[in-house]
Amino acid sequence: MQKSAGILVHSFCALDFRAMEALTNGLCVRDAPTPPVYSLGPLIARENNTHAGAKHDCLRWLDSQPSKSVIFLCFGRRGVFSGEQLKAIALGLENSGYRFLWAVRSPPGKHDLGSAEEPDLAALMPEGFLERTKERGLLLKSWAPQVEVLRHGSVGGFVTHCGQSSLLEAVSSGVPMIAWPLYAEQRMNRVFMVEEMKVALRLEEAAGGFVTAAELEKQVKELMETKAGKDIRRRVMELKSAAEAAVMRKGGSSLVALDKFMEAIGARNGID
Repeated sequence: MQKSAGILVHSFCALDFRAMEALTNGLCVRDAPTPPVYSLGPLIARENNTHAGAKHDCLRWLDSQPSKSVIFLCFGRRGVFSGEQLKAIALGLENSGYRFLWAVRSPPGKHDLGSAEEPDLAALMPEGFLERTKERGLLLKSWAPQVEVLRHGSVGGFVTHCGQSSLLEAVSSGVPMIAWPLYAEQRMNRVFMVEEMKVALRLEEAAGGFVTAAELEKQVKELMETKAGKDIRRRVMELKSAAEAAVMRKGGSSLVALDKFMEAIGARNGID
């Protein structure tokens, strides 16, 4: 790290201020200066053109839901669960009584992290679940337009695997989270999201990382009904404003960092 000319970080100062402070104060490399760190985020397209000209069915469904009433569940491309865990998620959502939008992937195959096959929702869900929840829930097969969903005014909470991109997308949209890490750095991310950033509630896992229906139900209600949930929502809205300021206002921290980065590149290449 100490040999780097600089480090680009996809975040913004108000979100990771303590980490940025440690880096800029030279506390990360023993007996050597820390290279310049440029925090340039959040880098999120203002409009999602993946399906230009066509509005996804789930967005039309969200249009018919009350403001901030829907829990959104999405766990990334590698976010797959066993059949038993999928049923527990379903029961937790049903018992919570809240509206939900859930991107469901097929359970993992024998030799890979997840099947590319389209999930058979009727077979994967508890008996009668789809019928009982059809008025307040929508299941998507494998994929959801996450940025557009998070920006929708009907979404009131996000159950996430704690990936960095998902964190930034949720914060930039002002959506509080329930943290459910699955692999790699996501467990460390959860610690920061819950304890440092205070933008998420923590799902408690049983043996083997299993999350019970009762635990999911509890945390959904906590987020949507209690003072703790309201405090997280307030904090996320503050950070949403800070994210907008970082990249859209003159003198914003990420715009300033970008200018410094370009100046450093110019200096290294002899460009005035």
